[in-house]
Amino acid sequence: MLRMFLFCVNFVTFIERLKSVTKVMKYTDYSLSDHTKIKLYKQLLLPRLIEEKMLILLRQGKITKWFSGIGQEAISVGVTAALHPDEYLLPMHRNLGVFTTRGIPLSRLFSQWQGKANGFTKGRDRSFHFGSQEHKIIGMISHLGPQLGVADGIALANLLKKNKQVTAVFTGEGATSEGDFHEALNVASVWNLPVLFCIENNGYGLSTPTNEQFNCKDLADKGIGYGMESHCIDGNNILEVYTRVNALCSDLRENPRPVLLEFKTFRMRGHEEASGTKYVPQELLDTWEAKDPITNYEAFLLASNTLTADAIALLKAKMQQEIEDELQISYQEEDLPLVPEKELADVYAPFTYKEEAPNLTTENIRLVDAISQSLKQAMEKHGNLVLMGQDIADYGGVFKITEGFVAQFGKERVRNTPICESAIISAAMGLSINGMKAVVEMQFADFVSSGFNPIVNYLSKTHYRWAEKADVVIRMPCGAGVGAGPFHSQTNEAWFTKTPGLKVVYPAFPFDAKGLLATAINDPNPVLFFEHKALYRSLYQEVPTAYYTLPLGKAALLTKGTAITIVAYGAAVHWALEVLEERPEIHADLIDLRTLQPLDTETIYHSVKKTGKLIILQEDSLFGSLASEIAALVMEECFEFLDAPVQRVASLDTPIPFSKILEHNYLPKDRFLKALLALLAY
Repeated sequence: MLRMFLFCVNFVTFIERLKSVTKVMKYTDYSLSDHTKIKLYKQLLLPRLIEEKMLILLRQGKITKWFSGIGQEAISVGVTAALHPDEYLLPMHRNLGVFTTRGIPLSRLFSQWQGKANGFTKGRDRSFHFGSQEHKIIGMISHLGPQLGVADGIALANLLKKNKQVTAVFTGEGATSEGDFHEALNVASVWNLPVLFCIENNGYGLSTPTNEQFNCKDLADKGIGYGMESHCIDGNNILEVYTRVNALCSDLRENPRPVLLEFKTFRMRGHEEASGTKYVPQELLDTWEAKDPITNYEAFLLASNTLTADAIALLKAKMQQEIEDELQISYQEEDLPLVPEKELADVYAPFTYKEEAPNLTTENIRLVDAISQSLKQAMEKHGNLVLMGQDIADYGGVFKITEGFVAQFGKERVRNTPICESAIISAAMGLSINGMKAVVEMQFADFVSSGFNPIVNYLSKTHYRWAEKADVVIRMPCGAGVGAGPFHSQTNEAWFTKTPGLKVVYPAFPFDAKGLLATAINDPNPVLFFEHKALYRSLYQEVPTAYYTLPLGKAALLTKGTAITIVAYGAAVHWALEVLEERPEIHADLIDLRTLQPLDTETIYHSVKKTGKLIILQEDSLFGSLASEIAALVMEECFEFLDAPVQRVASLDTPIPFSKILEHNYLPKDRFLKALLALLAY
C-alpha cells in the first residue's frame, strides 16, 4: 500500500511539473516516426532513473563515487542511437546513456560500480573506466585526452578494412585545452578519418567556468584550424541531436572525414557528487533546469499526442522496477575474492610463444639491416600490420630502416605521421582494439616523452583493467656514443621497465634483433623495442635470411667462467666483450639480457650461485636504473652465495653531453675494467 501511495503522489507531482514546463525548447518532427520518438524517450529516461537511484545509493554508502550526467542525457542517447550497433563509441564518465542505449545488462553495470567480479574490471577500476568489445564501447581513462587518439586508430582500421563505419568519441570542454585533443584532430583531418569528435560543453571543468578555459565563442571554431567540418548542436534537444548526428553518420560512411560537434548543455550537479555546485550562480542553474532534456521532451510528446501521461507514468514505474530487480542481482553477488596470483597473471594478455626456427642460409648484415628485414617479413606475414612514424614512408625513416617499404606495402600500411607522438601511440592502441597490429617508430627514443602518457597509462594498464590487449610495438632508436647531445642520445629503458604491463626488449646483436622483433610483433602486449643507434651500422653478424622468432625473457650466455658474473645489455655487452678479449685471464659468465621485461632472473641467479660475484654494466645512468633493480634482486635471492658486494657500473647521473670528451667521460666504458678488477680482487 505504501508503494502505491508513493506512486500516486509522484504521479500527481509529475503531472503538475509537466503543466509548469516553460516552452523554452522547440521540437520539430524531423520526419521521425512515433515509434522512433518513443524509443528515444525510453532510451533517454532509463539513464535518468538509474542516476536518481545511484544518488540514493551514494548517500547510503553502497557506491563510493558518482559523476552525474543529469541534464546531458540527450547527447549520449542521441549519438548512440544514430550509430550502428557495430560502430565504436568512446564515452566519458557522464555518458551513462551510451551504455544503457547499447543494452549493457544493468546488473553488470551495478556490479561494476560496486567493485564486484561481475563488473567489467573485476574491481580494478571504477565507474566508466572500462570497455566492452561485445558492445563496441571503449571506456575512458582519467587523463581524458588519449581516447581521442584511440578513436583515430579505430577509425583508421575501419578505413583500411573498407567497412564504411563511423567512430564517435566524447570529451568535455575542459579537455579541449589538452594537447591530445589538438593532436587527434590534426591526425584525423590529415588522414580523413571518419570520426565524430563530440564535445559536451557543459559549462564547467570541475569548478572552472568556460570563460576561464578558452577565449572563443564556440568550441566548434577549433575545427577551422584543422580544415575540419564542425557544428554546434543543442545538446538538450534529443530530436536535434539524433537527427543531425544520424544524417552526418550516413554521410560519413560514404564520404569519410572527421567532424567536430559541440553540444551545448549544462552540468546540473557537481563534477562529482562531493564537489557540489556552490560555485554556480543560482540563476544559471534555474535557466538550464528549465531546459531539462527529459521534462521538455515529455511535454512535447504529450502535446503531440505521441504519449499519454498514464503511459509515461507506467513506463517509469516499469523501469524503476527493472532497476530494483537488477540491483538485487548485483547485491546477491558475493564480494570479490582475493586471488593474488590472478592479479599478477592478468597484467599481461596471454601469449603462447611459437618458435619458428632460423633457416640455414645466412648473410652477413648490420643491425640496421636485420631490423629492416624483420619488419619487412613481419609485414608480409601479418596483413593487418600497420607501421607509423615520422618520415618513414617515401624517405624511409631517418635511419632508412623502412626504405623501399612503400613500394611493396603502400602508404596505407606505411604511414608518415605528423609530429605528435601522443596521438600516434594512442592511434596504435585504437588499431589494436579494432583488430589490427601496429608498430610505431620513435624517430629517437628521447622523443617518447611526448607520448609518455598513453604508454604508461593506457597501453600498459588496459589488459589488467578490462582484459583488452594492446598489440603495439614501439621502436626506440636510442643510445649515446655518436655525439648527439642531451636530446638524441638517451637510453631510457628504466622509464618503462618499472611500469607493469609493458614489455621491454633491448638486443645487442643483429641475429637477436631480427628474431626478437618478430616475436614482439606477434605478442599481443605492448612492447618497447630498443635499438642502439651506435650499433646500427658498426656491427655485422651472420643472420638467417628467412623469418624466425626468438623467445622474450630469455637471456644469452655469451662466455662462460667461474670467477665472476657480468650482466649487460645493449652497447654495454660489446664493452664487456672487448674487456674480456683483452684480458683472457678473466674467466667470466657474460650474460646478455636481451629482454629487460620480462627479466631472465633464473639465468642470473644460476650464474651468481656458481661464481659468487656479480657486476652489472649498463649505459643508462645509475640511480633508479635496471642495474639497481638487478642488484637488489640478487641481494634478496642469492645473498648466501655472494663472496663480495654486487657492483654496478653505469653512466654518470647527468644529462648526456655533446662534446666527445665529455660524452666519453659520461659513459662507463673506461670505468668498467677498474671496477671489474677490484671486484675480482675482493
